[in-house]
Amino acid sequence: MPPVAGVTRRAQDAPSTVRANRSWWDADADAYHAEHGAFLGDADFVWSPEALREQDARLLGEVRGRQVLEVGCGAAMCSRWLTGQGAEVLASDVSAGMLRHARAANERTGVHVPLVQADAQYLPFPDARFDIVFTAFGAVPFVEDSARVMREVARVLRPGGRWVFATTHPLRWCFPDDPGPDGLTATIPYWDRTPYVEYAESGEASYVEHHRTLSDRVRELADAGFRLVDIVEPQWPAGHSEVWGQWSPLRGAILPGTAIYVSDLN
Repeated sequence: MPPVAGVTRRAQDAPSTVRANRSWWDADADAYHAEHGAFLGDADFVWSPEALREQDARLLGEVRGRQVLEVGCGAAMCSRWLTGQGAEVLASDVSAGMLRHARAANERTGVHVPLVQADAQYLPFPDARFDIVFTAFGAVPFVEDSARVMREVARVLRPGGRWVFATTHPLRWCFPDDPGPDGLTATIPYWDRTPYVEYAESGEASYVEHHRTLSDRVRELADAGFRLVDIVEPQWPAGHSEVWGQWSPLRGAILPGTAIYVSDLN
């Protein structure tokens, strides 16, 4: 994990956000997969730390024969699962470190999903190329202009195409990132959109996460030409003991941790 000198809330522009997060995920990719790889699998589709799986939720709809793009794919385990369901999938991520793990998992499984290094704000694909675009906690909170991501996704989708993305539930912004009792007391205004920033000794941002409210997300989708179909807030399942960062059975029993936005292009 990259060294962190401090944590703050401060404005962070688009270029420095991308630079920080690309470097962070490049440096943290090994540790991330060492910690979470067993939970995520090599060819499985888990939407969230609540262990909601696409095989049960079916948020993408019918995928067999569909052209699918995963943005912010990490090791592309979701794309590999979709390939096994008969989809034709491309997977992209801004981080070379994450794509290195994706290539290794392609070799381990023999399921060779095509991989592209790309910023979700500037997708290198032609208009109306895909039937489905999705991301499970990738891209959307890690860019300064998430509305641009929505517009890019709309551009590469065919009319009627589906866009599904999972993020940390916006309500969680009010609470400290603590899986224990200290994470149950709201300390930050829900409407404060000042980014969360970790920074190095030099003061340069090393990790940035941007907050949007629920209404912000709905508005971004509508402005990009999407029709919101559903917002899924997975409940913490009985018997699930996995602690993942700020997610835990304690908090999951009280607060939603994930919001999954399901939308179709008009």
